Amino acid sequence: MRPGRENKPHIGIFGRRNNGKSSMINALCGQDVAIVSDIAGTTTDPVKKSIEIHGVGPVIIIDTAGIDDESRLGTLRVKKTVSVIKQIDMAILVIANNLLGKFELELAKNFNKNGIPFLVVHNKNDMAPATPETKKAVRESIGKELIPFSAVEPENFIAKLLDAINATIPESSYTRKGLLGDLVSYGDIVLLITPVDIEAPEGRMILPQVQTIRDLLDNDCVAIVLKEREVDGFLRKTGIKPNLAITDSQVFLKADASIPREIPLTSFSIVLARQKGDFQEYIKGTPKIRELKEGDRVLMLESCSHHVSCDDIGRVKIPRWISNFTGKSLKFDTVAGLDELPRPIEEYSLVIQCGGCMITHRQLVNRLKEAKDHGIPITNYGMAIAYVHGIFDRAVEPFMGKKEPGHDIL
Repeated sequence: MRPGRENKPHIGIFGRRNNGKSSMINALCGQDVAIVSDIAGTTTDPVKKSIEIHGVGPVIIIDTAGIDDESRLGTLRVKKTVSVIKQIDMAILVIANNLLGKFELELAKNFNKNGIPFLVVHNKNDMAPATPETKKAVRESIGKELIPFSAVEPENFIAKLLDAINATIPESSYTRKGLLGDLVSYGDIVLLITPVDIEAPEGRMILPQVQTIRDLLDNDCVAIVLKEREVDGFLRKTGIKPNLAITDSQVFLKADASIPREIPLTSFSIVLARQKGDFQEYIKGTPKIRELKEGDRVLMLESCSHHVSCDDIGRVKIPRWISNFTGKSLKFDTVAGLDELPRPIEEYSLVIQCGGCMITHRQLVNRLKEAKDHGIPITNYGMAIAYVHGIFDRAVEPFMGKKEPGHDIL
């Protein structure tokens, strides 16, 4: 999973086998990026391709396996296809040959259930144009106007399809939301405390740190980056009083001791939680850590896959800190990326989500939706760490009373 790639809006292409989904993607991309064949079921797993759509910008197109494959192996492919729905910002349901039935209706129902805006496209229109009866059926059963398309004659159809995509995809999926714009002003000095330890990537910084630096530059601020052991000497020697300090969560205690109380202090993870996650649910869910009971199970959600170190923040440090704080013997499950949960969500007493720098806002919200629906408290890496270290109020104080970055799908 490459940094940046997964933060683009995701558009999923769904439909039956041999409906021309891959051909339509090739026409949209203007190149052969998906394998095309007359043999039904050529696309076996979701395939991603980055393209540029005028008015939206770069997006990820996901080509999925046919929804009508009812063979033994096909059932597994369909399961993967359905799982894509929770990863996308918009869907295109492709039909052909005027065929509309249970597969299409079930997909439409699934899109609506997950709050996914979608289009219905009648492909292969050069071979069998959409009939008035099909258009009426789509309108009455799905509530959409049917859009004709032909990959053989894309020049006659592609403009209308692109216009429809522009009108359907949520603006929030491609409009960049700032991290700190309402907290800082022109010329503010912001101290960024960034440990360089065994978990730090070789020769570079982690994505939340890079994103924060860029956001501060965009807001005409001065970003001062230093390691945790340099903070005391820097403040003493320079006499500089930062307007804000942001720390890596795992050194919260050291930062809290070094940064004077009059200087607001928070963490990279909490900054991201406010931009991407469900901040108010995190605020409400974090104190539930104190209510964990003996034998309770906690779900750790990482948004990326990475090499696990012996002192990994999500798999080792946070479980250790929470166990020590509660004095209880707890069970922790960790799920990386967008993998399936190892057990039903109802079996967990708490969900702890990382900052989510590697996934989209939609993916993160959908990741947490099931827990929210079941009344399971959720929190964030940074907030959980601050809470067990006794500095939760200070860590979230800079954001209290501030309006959260606009999200239209929470």
